[in-house]
Amino acid sequence: MPFSYGTDHLEHAFGDRPLPYITYGLPFDQAAAHHIESTLHAKRVYIIASNSLSKNTSALKRLQDALGDKVVGLRIGMAPHTHWNQVLEVAKDAAPKKPDCIVTLGAGSLTDAAKVITYMLSNDITTSEGMEKLAASPNDFKDPSVKHVAIPTSLSGGEYQALAGVTRDDGSDRKCLFLLPKQNPYLVILDPELTTTTPERIWLSTGVRAVDHCVETICSLLSNEKGDAEAEKGLLRLIPSLIRTHKNLKDLDARFETMRGVMEAMSAVSSGVPLGASHAIGHQLGPMGVGHGETSCIMLPAVCKWNEKVGANVEKQANCKKILLRSPIVRELLGAKHGKDTDSIDKLDLGDVLDVIFRQIGMPRTLKDVGVGRDKLDILAENSLTDHWIQTNAKPITEKEQVMEILEMVVE
Repeated sequence: MPFSYGTDHLEHAFGDRPLPYITYGLPFDQAAAHHIESTLHAKRVYIIASNSLSKNTSALKRLQDALGDKVVGLRIGMAPHTHWNQVLEVAKDAAPKKPDCIVTLGAGSLTDAAKVITYMLSNDITTSEGMEKLAASPNDFKDPSVKHVAIPTSLSGGEYQALAGVTRDDGSDRKCLFLLPKQNPYLVILDPELTTTTPERIWLSTGVRAVDHCVETICSLLSNEKGDAEAEKGLLRLIPSLIRTHKNLKDLDARFETMRGVMEAMSAVSSGVPLGASHAIGHQLGPMGVGHGETSCIMLPAVCKWNEKVGANVEKQANCKKILLRSPIVRELLGAKHGKDTDSIDKLDLGDVLDVIFRQIGMPRTLKDVGVGRDKLDILAENSLTDHWIQTNAKPITEKEQVMEILEMVVE
């Protein structure tokens, strides 16, 4: 059914758990005002808004006008990749205002920040030491009483899981993962028209991040039936809709389809399938200034090729390639690039297929493309070995040299 405005839809994002709810069908500001009043029954709202949205669009003003005197505090802008000191800064600013709801208007960095901040506010955490304790032992803390409403403007998908990544400000450039036990946000507002304000490269690359979730789920040697099924649905929805969006940035149907595809990708992730080296290396590339999703554009095909080379998950990759080839638009792209005959298609591995798709939508494909030089490879490889998903790669990666082999494939 084509996307349209006019009727509010409120439903569970996932059939197997209560949170988050999603709502769509109303403009984001109307949906926020309605559900904060009628669904959450919240009275005191603290807004964390994207700097670019606030400066370049009317989105923040629309949200403030819709919420009126419920707004008790506002933070405009946070650095990409959710920095530790800024999370602490916002929590300290919000605490005396006693909000019962945090609304994030923007992409994944704001969403991750709010996940941690709701726990901090609900547990009176206002110090870096308190954050360290929350990261180390999240189950020792009370579930958040402050509700989080996310209005996403990218396809990062962080709004569908409790996990939050925060970049340390100690010079290490490492991501600290908060494995928060309670699903947060409470409500996700989907408005495809709002996302037309997002730069194309950010929108499409974060969509590739969702593709990465699907591919590494399907290719995992520890996958399960639910994860595989959701990842397959997600792939077959995401790839065509990303290509459609690239062709017409105003195609709201395609944008809404990608949003639905992200939910399927995140459902696959939530099935408990451990992911692999694309995610692990990507986590450590982020703090080096590489955008959310661009990490996947660069690393996923290379990781697939490396795993294939070492014979780690050959059958799984062949199955993933077969799924992608069920999409007519993918077959068309491959035919234009490599020839339409069966022999030409058969010679391609999964990494080749992904490379064609990512190039078609204009995504970066090397570390050089995103400003990461050879001088950063050593620290990137070392940091990647600390990530929890590096050892759940199809071939567990335990040596720096193994990471370097993968990085050399994409250095320039």
